[in-house]
Amino acid sequence: MADPRPLLAVLIDADNVPAKHAEAILEEVARIGELALRRVYGDWSADALRGWAAKIPALGLVARQETANTKGKNASDIGLVIDAMDILHSGKFDGFVLVSSDSDFTALANRLREDGRTVIGIGESKTPDSLRNVCNRFILIENLIETPAAKTKTPAAAQALKFFRDAIAKSDQDDEWYHLGGIGSTIQAAHPDFDTRTYGHAKLSSLVKAIPQIETKQNGTHLMIRLKP
Repeated sequence: MADPRPLLAVLIDADNVPAKHAEAILEEVARIGELALRRVYGDWSADALRGWAAKIPALGLVARQETANTKGKNASDIGLVIDAMDILHSGKFDGFVLVSSDSDFTALANRLREDGRTVIGIGESKTPDSLRNVCNRFILIENLIETPAAKTKTPAAAQALKFFRDAIAKSDQDDEWYHLGGIGSTIQAAHPDFDTRTYGHAKLSSLVKAIPQIETKQNGTHLMIRLKP
């Protein structure tokens, strides 16, 4: 029997993520696990959140009203953090998806990981490294959408070579051929925001085959790689 899909709590900071990307974000999360809880936080009296408000019913989101009582204080951040801790202590969820480009959630992500929960971050390319690197995995919203402008800015596959070089250097095996799956896991652990889609490829196998300095061969069901001499 296949392992059940992980139960995920999806917490969205509406103040820091454009509503136009809501569908793409939830579709991506659905590929990872079960969207067992999905909440979006913001001050719904604000005109800036009308886009999110319009999407709430269709996407099955639960809106949490957070009103700032003090100027300069982000009530949405505070409300999301409080909810996250309550959800953590319920013990019902395997992981959290924090949807925000705000580095203020760095401490929260770190706390959730300390308790053994998987933390997936989703945000725009402007998201600071502090939040990206504390997550188990960080997904750029730009990789979930296709626009003509994005295609022209896609880095060449060869620019990903450094990640493979570093991962191979960390391996303690003597054989010159390496399992791609293991190398991919090493890269992801060291760089939570690594994503093959950043380089225009949907899969790791496709990306590695497009890098001239890497040689590949099939070994049964496993793809093996090595650096060319």
